[in-house]
Amino acid sequence: MGRRWREAALGYVLVVPALGIFGLFAFYPLVRTAQLGFFEAPIFPGLPSHYVGFSQYFEVLSSSAFLGDLWRTVLFVLLTVPAGIALGLAMAVLAHKRLAGIKIFRTIFSSTVATSVAVASVIFFSLLNPQVGLFAYWLGQRGGGGILENPTWALPAVAVTTIWQNLGFTFILMSAALQSVPDEMTEAAALDGAGSSRRFWRITLPLLSPQLFFASVVGTIIGFQAFGQIDILTQGGPNNHTEVLIYDIYQTAFGQNATADPGRAAVMAIALFAILLLLSAAQFWFFQRRVFYADARD
Repeated sequence: MGRRWREAALGYVLVVPALGIFGLFAFYPLVRTAQLGFFEAPIFPGLPSHYVGFSQYFEVLSSSAFLGDLWRTVLFVLLTVPAGIALGLAMAVLAHKRLAGIKIFRTIFSSTVATSVAVASVIFFSLLNPQVGLFAYWLGQRGGGGILENPTWALPAVAVTTIWQNLGFTFILMSAALQSVPDEMTEAAALDGAGSSRRFWRITLPLLSPQLFFASVVGTIIGFQAFGQIDILTQGGPNNHTEVLIYDIYQTAFGQNATADPGRAAVMAIALFAILLLLSAAQFWFFQRRVFYADARD
């Protein structure tokens, strides 16, 4: 009994510092943000805010502005996550082949993992420039208003920037997963007459399901929190066609003194937290019976 109590006490001693850090920098700000949503900012800056209860939550979450931001955010995630995972997996499969000089391509494919959001955005801002941009020249948009000023193509252009910036991470993740697929399984399937596509869909892809699940959850979170590329490329324009939820939260909380409204921004921030929590739980629920966690070599 004494040994068990000592082990339990040691466990609490090791856990308390981490809990303290999380409580101070994560849980406490979350609670304070939720409380801030109950207070409405005054009409004139400098005056104290007043308590309005849940009415501000209902007003903000049912507004057309919030629903529009949410729709654009969901569309942005749908444009980036599936395409990013598919491209990363395709590149990993190509780089997994035993060919001369393949290490050079592996280095190139994984190079964007060291690229920050700001650097990637500046690169694509130059490529999409309507005067000197290479992409603008290929797409026949040179000299015009520019792709980033087109309401139809501005959000897909930002999505392409995000896919490229995150492609290195997805490639490394899928490449590491492919290393764990035993060659004897695919070789045995080949001896049984299974073609390359059948081996990929029936053997390789199921064994990659944990990594695909992880990439889906992380990609969704990254997509909902995309801010830097939108701020650099479009600033939410044109005509709010690229104003996603996190960018609207920033503009609402830190706008000019006459337009800043921390209470409304807090409501949207709590809503974003709840949406990500529900989406992550839904992904865990949906994939829990479809993910193969067993050791492939067993």
